[in-house]
Amino acid sequence: MNEPVLDQLIAMSHTLGDPSLDYAILGEGNTSARADDETFWVKASGASLRALDAAGLVRVRFDRILDLLEQQRLSDSEIRQGLEAARADPGVRAVPSVETFLHAMLLRLDGINFVGHTHPTAVNAVLCSVNAAEAVSRMLFPDQIVYCGPAPAFVPYVDPGLPLAQAVRRSIEAYAETWGQAPKVIMMQNHGFIALGKTASEVENITAMSIKAARVLAGSYAMGGPHALTPEQVDRIRTRPDEHYRKNLWGNR
Repeated sequence: MNEPVLDQLIAMSHTLGDPSLDYAILGEGNTSARADDETFWVKASGASLRALDAAGLVRVRFDRILDLLEQQRLSDSEIRQGLEAARADPGVRAVPSVETFLHAMLLRLDGINFVGHTHPTAVNAVLCSVNAAEAVSRMLFPDQIVYCGPAPAFVPYVDPGLPLAQAVRRSIEAYAETWGQAPKVIMMQNHGFIALGKTASEVENITAMSIKAARVLAGSYAMGGPHALTPEQVDRIRTRPDEHYRKNLWGNR
């Protein structure tokens, strides 16, 4: 990868915010990328993914945000003050997204350099259903596993911002105990979708495959219900080296 991280993040944001893809509209969604060991870039509050430029991104200090993440109770004004104080560049007036807590925690996971949080209509149709938790737990076809992992992490609805980041952290800890790795996909009930990747293209690929999976899932319910792959079949696909070699040919390196 020869492009600077900031350029890759902006290009990824434009893809995720493309109106024709229906992943996010207006000011929905947010993206981030690790800048270095101490800081990361995150979309500013209110900025649009499809029109994002450098002015719509804020470089933030990990330590300031992660310290706030340990607080159990903060008022809305305290959260805003904390976000403003975490800005790494003097003179920047843009305020980091309220989901900055989420991004700071996710970018600290091993091998994760880019994060894309969107609100795709196809995914939210599932996440806003009464069967959301059960529905998204089922893996339906091999490429879903290859790109998106053996299962998503699922987070019951909680208030966006600091409470959501803390809930996602608990979900990731439980996921690691089950699968021995960090998730590639996080599904948040009545809220939206997160893709985690080593590269910007991996985030784009995970998002695209997850949207396909949501559409397949909805279609399967119309035909009598999903026929999910068995745990043994999921494990076989996720450990096959030929499948992962093929994935890397599509820009997931």
